[in-house]
Amino acid sequence: MTKTVFSNVRILDCGGGDPFAGEVLIEGNRIRQIAGDAAQVSRDGARVIDGAGATLMPGLIEAHMHVSFLDSADLESLGAVPAEEHTLMAMKNARTFLDQGFTAGCSAAAAKPRLDVVIRNSINAGDIPGPRMLAATPELTVSGGLGDVRLMHMDRQTFAVVCDGADEFRRAAREFCREGVDTLKINPSGDEFVPMARAHHTVMNEDEVAAVAEVARSREKRVAGHCRSAESVKMCLRHGVEIIYHATLVDEEARDLLEAQKDRVFVAPTLGITYATLNEASPWGITEEVATGLGMRRELDIAIENMKDLKKRGLRILPGGDYGFAWNPIGTNARDIEHFVKLLDFTPMDAIVAATRLGGEIMMMGDELGQVKEGFLADLLLVDGNPLADVSILQHADKLLAIMKDGNFHKEPPGEMRAGRVAAE
Repeated sequence: MTKTVFSNVRILDCGGGDPFAGEVLIEGNRIRQIAGDAAQVSRDGARVIDGAGATLMPGLIEAHMHVSFLDSADLESLGAVPAEEHTLMAMKNARTFLDQGFTAGCSAAAAKPRLDVVIRNSINAGDIPGPRMLAATPELTVSGGLGDVRLMHMDRQTFAVVCDGADEFRRAAREFCREGVDTLKINPSGDEFVPMARAHHTVMNEDEVAAVAEVARSREKRVAGHCRSAESVKMCLRHGVEIIYHATLVDEEARDLLEAQKDRVFVAPTLGITYATLNEASPWGITEEVATGLGMRRELDIAIENMKDLKKRGLRILPGGDYGFAWNPIGTNARDIEHFVKLLDFTPMDAIVAATRLGGEIMMMGDELGQVKEGFLADLLLVDGNPLADVSILQHADKLLAIMKDGNFHKEPPGEMRAGRVAAE
């Protein structure tokens, strides 16, 4: 069994305490020993890494992952990519996530029916590099809902499977469970850039949401909802949906219901895509004026106040900004941590904990993932600098001196930090 010691590091354990100087012993794929106060961990037979004062912290966890989205500028072009090429591009994205320090991710939808499942399985088998991953369905939507890009005279596709009525949703959910997904993704609300289904519109009905939730319960799966409208959040909560994406336009009743279920649900507001659409999409024809006209400014302002309130109420608010579009590309996902600090008034510690410890919880691995803690899985980052002083350094791959997943280095530390093995006594 391989052993690695990180010595001379500043340990940011994301368990709630302040960082401290110390050492960490990795044995196999687990954190076996942590020592502080100038103590040393066992070095017998271990490879020693001199961290030179760098920060050792858990790997980042993406709460709204789209490994098969391709940084496209519209929805239709995503559907036009053949499945074979699309699989190869998703493999590349999986590696990009890991290169950027994301060692795990909860998918928020696949772009084609089996892409998430195939990528997850290939990562788990060790065939391709990538983060730990929970696989999702494409987005189950209604005719005229988010993701329905069909025209009367043209059958176009994107990241959605269109269902109408409880029976169609039930059948689709059952088929995707058969294919091996972890999460059933539904689109009960619209989005501001969809003229026929805006963010405040609730487009699925009670029976449709109930049908998917029924399948999820019977197969021990989870449901994630694209819920921008207040009513869509309430509907999902009534049927036991655990993952609420967006929740941007919730009202007082919805906030109260979320608070009542705060120990069960997760909220990921995906501020990244809205912020980028407002401020950085001009090269693709979406100026700030256009984005404001679409309602993006209003929604972002309301979302900011809602998330501040939900955090005060004790909700688990997680970063994950719907990355995978041209002006919000995959590889920039850590930017949402900075958004939490600058827009939502999270402390740097709270934002990093949301991207690590709370990430472990949304991955259903809260007892072994997301902290530097004895017995936990060795998914770790060695960071050049102090993320608590400047969370933006987590956006820069060159600041990640080493990336470890499951006890193995995806990115080896610099040569000057490496040392030989210490002979066993």
